[in-house]
Amino acid sequence: MIDAPGLTCRDSRPPQRRILLELLRAALAAVDGRRCTRAALEQGSRSLATGERRGEWRTPVEPGDGRPVWAAAVGKAASSMALGAADALGARLERVLLVTKDGHTADEARQLPGIEVHESGHPLPDPRSLAAGARLLEFADEIPAGARPLFLISGGASSLVEVLARGVTLADLQRLTLEGLAAGLPIEALNARRREVSLLKGGRLAARLHGRDALALYISDVPGDDPAVIGSGLLGPAPGAAPDDIERIVIASIDDARRAVRERAARLTVRVPPERFSGSAERLAVRMAHETALGAAALHIWGGESVVELPASPGRGGRNQHLALAAARLFAGRDELYLLAAGTDGTDGPTDDAGALVDGETCARIACAGLDVDECLRRADSGTALAAAGDLVHTGPTGTNVGDLVLGLKLSGAEAREWLCGS
Repeated sequence: MIDAPGLTCRDSRPPQRRILLELLRAALAAVDGRRCTRAALEQGSRSLATGERRGEWRTPVEPGDGRPVWAAAVGKAASSMALGAADALGARLERVLLVTKDGHTADEARQLPGIEVHESGHPLPDPRSLAAGARLLEFADEIPAGARPLFLISGGASSLVEVLARGVTLADLQRLTLEGLAAGLPIEALNARRREVSLLKGGRLAARLHGRDALALYISDVPGDDPAVIGSGLLGPAPGAAPDDIERIVIASIDDARRAVRERAARLTVRVPPERFSGSAERLAVRMAHETALGAAALHIWGGESVVELPASPGRGGRNQHLALAAARLFAGRDELYLLAAGTDGTDGPTDDAGALVDGETCARIACAGLDVDECLRRADSGTALAAAGDLVHTGPTGTNVGDLVLGLKLSGAEAREWLCGS
């Protein structure tokens, strides 16, 4: 395993692997929830640190505005976003409701004044998700008239908070989620189904503010970076609804991560497809492997989200591990080809691994362990095979969640060492 808290690599194999981990580290730093939230609140209508103007808004820290701020942070990046808000707002951040995935709350966030922390189920909602959803509605009602509401939303919110429509049970919601995941349903389609059974999402939480002005900052993990889709539209506008007084700003996305990789790899020939990838992980693996092997660029940078149709009893793994293992079959015997596929939140499916980094010897290492690559893919058990190869990437919670990043590298050992020496 490549154990990479802070992306330090214990791996003693070729330098190409060190390059890919360094590029992943650059990507994660660019979309770090704490940094992006702090920058957004401090800079207001000025350009964000990424160099891209996403829009202008009346930031809660504009000169002369001394109002206290009540913040609700929901999603896998909620902890880091709350810390970024505290950095920017200081004592003005009076109350924080934080809802995130188990194990994703930083110790520093737990020490914030006025903090209330809830951890709940992901990717499958559980009874805590319903309790957290009810508490979120109460929190919105409790915000004093003189305070500025601030919402910090990131991917994962769909599962972490919910208030169900009359007649819908938790078992119904879990079944809907499991069926969507097993069928490889695209995230926007799954989130649309979730909105249909919710009294919280799809503009319903926004309506709870009764026209008050509010600011919502988003870290996006969905195609199109649409606030109506992120977190199943938690604080997003209702479809067809009249304009409201909520300013919705996306402060980080996979495009920012890809831009950071390109800048860090400036001395390499780089290709960054303009579109984000989607669809079957195995089909994408074939395309990405061929582009890496046959393309003129040394580095290919993809961002998006794949899907995997699961068998009745899937094994260990996630969509990034599945994609990486499928690509490894096409790299066999090629010592200059490498591919890293990772979830930027530090998790891949129901696992605690971010993804995998494979090379031309991955399949040989798996075979030496007595495993069959094709069978592992058929059983959606890529994690078992990649663990045997020592190719899983583990980062722990990253403080962000902008979807998946895939990097394809074609570089000789000598070229890789030269790049590392000059970086």
